[in-house]
Amino acid sequence: MNEFVIDFPTLGDLNDAWITAHCRQPDGPLRGRPFQLSDWQFWILANRLRIRDDAEYVPPEEVTIDNPMVLNQAFTYRQTLTVGPQKTGKGPTEAAFVADEAKGPVIFDGWAQPGDCYRCSDWGCPCGFEFPYQAGEPKGRPHPSPLIQMTANSEDQVKNAYRPLQAMIQLGPLKHLLLVRDNFIRILQPGIDGEDDGLDLDRIDIVTSSAKSRLGNPISDAEQDEAGLYTDSNGMIKVADTQRRGAAGMGGRTHAWTNAWDPSENSYAQRIWEAQAEDVFIFYRNPDLDPRLRHEDGSQFSFFNKRERRQILSTVYEGSPWVSIDSIDAEAVALMRTDPNQAERFFGNRLVQGAGAWLDEGVWAKAYAGTPDMA
Repeated sequence: MNEFVIDFPTLGDLNDAWITAHCRQPDGPLRGRPFQLSDWQFWILANRLRIRDDAEYVPPEEVTIDNPMVLNQAFTYRQTLTVGPQKTGKGPTEAAFVADEAKGPVIFDGWAQPGDCYRCSDWGCPCGFEFPYQAGEPKGRPHPSPLIQMTANSEDQVKNAYRPLQAMIQLGPLKHLLLVRDNFIRILQPGIDGEDDGLDLDRIDIVTSSAKSRLGNPISDAEQDEAGLYTDSNGMIKVADTQRRGAAGMGGRTHAWTNAWDPSENSYAQRIWEAQAEDVFIFYRNPDLDPRLRHEDGSQFSFFNKRERRQILSTVYEGSPWVSIDSIDAEAVALMRTDPNQAERFFGNRLVQGAGAWLDEGVWAKAYAGTPDMA
């Protein structure tokens, strides 16, 4: 059975093609080749850019202060949360989505008529990319003034996505659109004469617990890395909440990425998960909720049983062919010797408390029940 069925209007197909045309594999044996999304990555993108059936559209020529462009109101989800094990590819995925938010056609631009086509040349990009629309599907355009914040508790954590983003820019056509500076990335914008306007207003910034000076800005997008580590004690929940308000004020949205969190810490990611808001999309392959990972009597597979652990790993890393299950299993076994609970969270994608005790299974099953479009 295919777990990823696209039966809703989305800018996902357009932006998937845009990412492949503009982003490059940041490292490994495929470095420099076009970055292609796997099924689970595309599923996140498709839902992230899912358009409401009743989305209103204001043509550019009709946009005024009293009749603004339709931005986040066109989308089904105001926020997303992606939960995945280590090394599954969350960092490069986030990097590609940031590049897309900066210069890709991520803003709803009406419904396509026969013969309509998206052309990069119409937006100052010389790459030659074109995307013929199917009649009736949503069209996209770049954000008119993107201001993006890549966020983590520390600089080392934010590098999980910022470093591959830098490589994606330098290795391909993005270098004509995005300029890597010492501590930010400048987004080039054409002025009235078609040349770059020379301003640093449109940019991709880094925000950490020790570098919060840009908080409060009206942003178009915030990518919140390792949101399972954002707590009240380290101040990062306040950072995330501030970003969410800043995004709402500019018609923007926020997107959280994380490993499975420690349920005893009441993290930002945990609060998103437990709230189960209808306008928040969550991608989380929770092995404890997968019937394939249970015994006949209904009990859960054990991460400490070699055969069962391999089945858990194969499930949570499905769709990430760049991952060697043998290598991941070896890393998990090594970590289990010193911190078995962390091994289950990092590699088994399980919600395990730091003390090693499981929450009552029914708590998480109840929270999961009824969540729309959750893989």
